[in-house]
Amino acid sequence: MIYEVIIAILIGIDQAIKYGVLNVLKEKGSIPIIDGVFHLTYVENRGAAFGMLQNNQIIFVVIAGLATIIGLYWLHKNKEKINIIGKASIIMIVSGAIGNLIDRLRLGFVVDYFDFRIIWQYVFNFADVLVVCGTILLCFYIWKYSDLNE
Repeated sequence: MIYEVIIAILIGIDQAIKYGVLNVLKEKGSIPIIDGVFHLTYVENRGAAFGMLQNNQIIFVVIAGLATIIGLYWLHKNKEKINIIGKASIIMIVSGAIGNLIDRLRLGFVVDYFDFRIIWQYVFNFADVLVVCGTILLCFYIWKYSDLNE
C-alpha cells in the first residue's frame, strides 16, 4: 500500500506541474530562467524520448501499461528481498510511466517543459526525470545487489 501512495504522490506532482504548464506556459511558449542555458519551454511531444517514433501513441500506451503492471507485480512479489534502492527505482519508473501515460490518454501527447539549451536541444518533463533516474538506479541496483554478480 505504501508503494501506491508514493507513486500517487509523484504522479500528482507531475500532473500538477503539467497543469500549470498548460495554463501558463502554453501561451508564452518559452520563459528564460537562465537565458541561453535553461528555459521553461512548452512542447507537445507526440513521440518517445528525444521525439523518436512520432505519432505512435498506441505503442507508448502499451509499453507504459506493461511497465506499470510488471513493475508493481515485481515490487510486491519481491518486497522482502529487495532493498530501498531497488524499491525506489521501480517506484520512480512506474510513477513516470503513469504520469506520461495520463498525458497520452488525456491529451494525445506528453507535455514537456524543461529546456536545458546548453546541454542539448531536447525538452523533457518531471515524469521523464523519474523514468531516467529510476532506470539508472535500477541498473545500479542490479549491478550491486543482484544474484547475477555471484
